[in-house]
Amino acid sequence: MVEEIENQGSKHYALPVHKKSVFTVLWMIPRLMEIIRKEKIDIVHARSRVPAWIAFFACRLTGALFITTCHGYYGNHFASRPMGWGKLVICPSQIIANHMIKDFGLPLEKIRLVPRGLDLEKFKFILPDKKEKKQPGVFNIGIIGRLSPIKGHPYFLRAIARVLRKVSSPAIKIWIVGDASSSHQAYKHELEVLVKRLGLVYCTEFLGTQKDIPSVLADLNLLVLASVKHEAFGRVVIEAQAAGVPVIAARVGGVVDIIDDETTGILVTPADIDGLGKAIIRIIKDTALANSLAEKAYRKVKEKFTLEIMAENTLAVYQEALSRFKILVIKLSALGDVVLISPSLRAIRKKFPKPDYKISLLVHSPYQEVFFNCPYIDELIVCDFKDKDKGLKGFIKLSHELRKRNFDFSIDLQNNNKSHLLACLSFIPRRYGYKRKLGFLLSNSLPVERMSQGPVKHQSRLLNLLDIETEDSSLELWPGKEDEEFVEDFLNQHWLGANQVLVGMNLSASRKWITKAWPQEYVVRLCEELTAKDIRMVFTGEISDLPWAREMLELFKNAKPIIACGKTSVNQLAALIKRCRVFISADSAPLHICAAVGSPYVALFGPTDPVQHSPVGHKGIIIYKNLSCSPCYKSICARGHECMSAIRPQEVMEAVEKLLDKN
Repeated sequence: MVEEIENQGSKHYALPVHKKSVFTVLWMIPRLMEIIRKEKIDIVHARSRVPAWIAFFACRLTGALFITTCHGYYGNHFASRPMGWGKLVICPSQIIANHMIKDFGLPLEKIRLVPRGLDLEKFKFILPDKKEKKQPGVFNIGIIGRLSPIKGHPYFLRAIARVLRKVSSPAIKIWIVGDASSSHQAYKHELEVLVKRLGLVYCTEFLGTQKDIPSVLADLNLLVLASVKHEAFGRVVIEAQAAGVPVIAARVGGVVDIIDDETTGILVTPADIDGLGKAIIRIIKDTALANSLAEKAYRKVKEKFTLEIMAENTLAVYQEALSRFKILVIKLSALGDVVLISPSLRAIRKKFPKPDYKISLLVHSPYQEVFFNCPYIDELIVCDFKDKDKGLKGFIKLSHELRKRNFDFSIDLQNNNKSHLLACLSFIPRRYGYKRKLGFLLSNSLPVERMSQGPVKHQSRLLNLLDIETEDSSLELWPGKEDEEFVEDFLNQHWLGANQVLVGMNLSASRKWITKAWPQEYVVRLCEELTAKDIRMVFTGEISDLPWAREMLELFKNAKPIIACGKTSVNQLAALIKRCRVFISADSAPLHICAAVGSPYVALFGPTDPVQHSPVGHKGIIIYKNLSCSPCYKSICARGHECMSAIRPQEVMEAVEKLLDKN
């Protein structure tokens, strides 16, 4: 074969991949990497387990695509795992595909069915009736395959013994083709003893390993497969069918994909000696049936199992692997930062459109709802580092789940130790991100610069590594119709007038950022002034803000604000803010949600820099006092929160009225 390959202009490298040794695998990885780089190889196709281990790591370290073919019904142990790690996994039969899905956890989308093929020119098709005329009075029955217990030889021999008691003519000859490995010599001896016990010595031949199978099939009248366990395909079946030999096979393994029972062959129950014997007698006595099975089987072989068809289908898999890509975007937390990636997602989708690119987003469980209706992703992968993905064990399990998806590259918009390590352990070949902390684990990185233009611009700079332009920096959110209906029902329950103006206010940023909170007495004064103008207020916030909100209710004289703290989901909050004519907030996630749904806002900035953190959009007014100590980015203030208390209620009231007049 090597000579034939080289004669076709291909280059052959001899590597000891047949050695099942950890040291061989480790030694071969850099050798294969060298070949991949030297020959500029795009795809490495592994067809057995040791080569798969070598190829997987070599491909991950060079960026070449990794594809596997599962030729066997592999045991579900660690050594076999790489057979399912290919970007695409070729299976020769449905039984193997089901096995890889069920026992190895492969997603259906990775499986490609490519049955084995044969060179029809090597086989001469002869109908059974013509073969009978060629060798009258003799009927040769063969079982071809290695001598192994899974092949079911004892059931075959016992069935033959029953056939011989019922059929005296023609003279039946038994050919056992194949030999035993060193570990199955005892099995071979058992078969020889069984032949003697059944009185079959006179008609049975052990032919050993035969290199010229077409010649064997040319003189065979019937092929029997008596396998008792699943096998990948059953190549000898299509070889027999190409030669016009009728086939009886046990209904197990890949054979069921080849044989249509009673049409292109006969299927029997595994280990059913009586059923197998009766099927053999049918073929011996009914030449018309034998001819019909042979003709229809040959037709199916030509339509589905030729070498040309197999090569064409394999090349199609290669082409698909080269033209279709899977992208993982990582953004784990927090709510405000999660909302801020919508321009990046939009730009990524524009650069990598469907159907050739599949975009998956990995997000932490509390923030998954933000992306339920996102049109720019194909898959939402939810992790939970407080529950199922908690600790080292959970982290490794998550990386294993990501590895099975075979992403071509990742875009890390989180850029912390956890996200960098996760992408690396998921064996994603190309990993894009900022080189901070464990940034050396990235394959393509940028040095960190101070975010003087805000997070969206910061993300845009990273996307430039992939030639992605963020042309539109506006934020988006996608609340559904059911969220809008919830909000209308909620507001109706609080007697909001049909034409009454609604102004929203987020009471706090988070427990950590108490320095961002606007003084309580200022909130009360503003609310009273708005009420005097027949403007209703709604307070938003977390459930932890409820005591503060209820405390303020005692301070109001005329105002009756609606308390929505802790009563909405993220998308319901988005729908509520969208319903507001103006929304007031400190630097917080709801402020970015407001910008995302397009509502006018008044943003109150104190300890943080509005240049970096103000919402993207032009519908807002930012109030910032720019004190000498601000921005300090501190959660505790020794100066009595001066930067926030310097923002007076009348100033906010004027900003609200200006936006109401404008809109």
